[in-house]
Amino acid sequence: MRIRTAGVVAAVALALAASGCGGSDNNDEPAAKESTKASGGELVIWADDKRAAALQPFAEKFGTENGVTVKVEAVSKDLQTNFVTASQQSSGPDVVVGAHDWIGNMVQNGAIEPVQLAAEQKSAFNETAVKAVTFNGQVYGVPYAMENLALIRNTELAPEAPKTIEDLVAAGKKLKAEKKASEILCLQSGQNGDAYHIYPLYTSAGGYLFGTAANGDYDPKDLGVGKPESIAAFQKIAKLGEKGEGALKRSITGENSIATFTGKKCAFLVSGPWAITDAKKAGIKYDISPVPSFAGGKEAQPFVGVQAFYVAAKGKNKALAQEFVANHVTTTDLAVALYNAEPRPPALTAALDQVKGSDPDLTKFQEAGKNGQVLPAIPAMAAIWDPFGKAEAAIIGGADPAKTITAAGKTISEQIK
Repeated sequence: MRIRTAGVVAAVALALAASGCGGSDNNDEPAAKESTKASGGELVIWADDKRAAALQPFAEKFGTENGVTVKVEAVSKDLQTNFVTASQQSSGPDVVVGAHDWIGNMVQNGAIEPVQLAAEQKSAFNETAVKAVTFNGQVYGVPYAMENLALIRNTELAPEAPKTIEDLVAAGKKLKAEKKASEILCLQSGQNGDAYHIYPLYTSAGGYLFGTAANGDYDPKDLGVGKPESIAAFQKIAKLGEKGEGALKRSITGENSIATFTGKKCAFLVSGPWAITDAKKAGIKYDISPVPSFAGGKEAQPFVGVQAFYVAAKGKNKALAQEFVANHVTTTDLAVALYNAEPRPPALTAALDQVKGSDPDLTKFQEAGKNGQVLPAIPAMAAIWDPFGKAEAAIIGGADPAKTITAAGKTISEQIK
């Protein structure tokens, strides 16, 4: 499951002073080839539980080859927050593994530095994945997996993929009337909303979060929340809410949305690759397709997220960390091992080619995200999650869309300033 709000907001709420970042300014130079054997010492890697286990054998091999000790430490909660805090205290790891949208906050707090990748190395990755880990013109991480939302449907209950949201709602209501389902749609909201999961519908209805500057980067000065486009978008979303069609409900949460789907209580689930393991365990016959758009609306665009490896700016063994991230993480074997630990499409093209033949779901998720938007990694994004999510939940519950999203836009704007 993808949970992001708490960690991002908490990390920024530390209000740590922004500082400069070390490292080369030229990411097209060949990766560092310093003698890591001579440096000896210890390399410490922080990752979440699943990735830590998958990394262990590769870390041990790297340690043996380079004559160093490598420790992979699992941080199961608030990894970004703990890393930024530890970095300020010079007690953090040398390498950290996490989502690309942490980059703006980590750079702002001087916690990571650019990764030295040769142009040939960068070209081995999915272009969107490289774009996601590029911030202020520099590559700050080595991507290893990609993710985006799609529509996962129970094909026994819904044989055909709906062409529009309206078609989906009609099919879901019919299943409810026939007592074959108890929910029209499983799209998580909860009492605090979920900006990540509602985003495909928000974009289809014409809303946006940030405009883009001339170089294509997100522009924090062009905030879309609270503007007429966002009001119109939430007026459409409101019609799907509890006082409208009942397709969007606050009772569908991050804790129960997948379980409701795997329990055959709804035919349609908006989720990501992380939901597939549970669907398979439950014996659900499923298919994957893009999240449908509103009839006559724009294309629904999910966020595209990337998981990556970062070099800690205040790590005790930076040369070794650069060597590991630039020249060890970029191997196909490691990318496939991380895929096996949690099946998300590998960012390394050769690894994707190796596994997609045995896993058609990967291609379907990629198809669902091919026109998605890279999740903003700018620091201003941290101001979005909480006010936007709470406004979404209130509107789903019946609050006035115009007043609610306008107020959220004002709150976000004040936080960004």
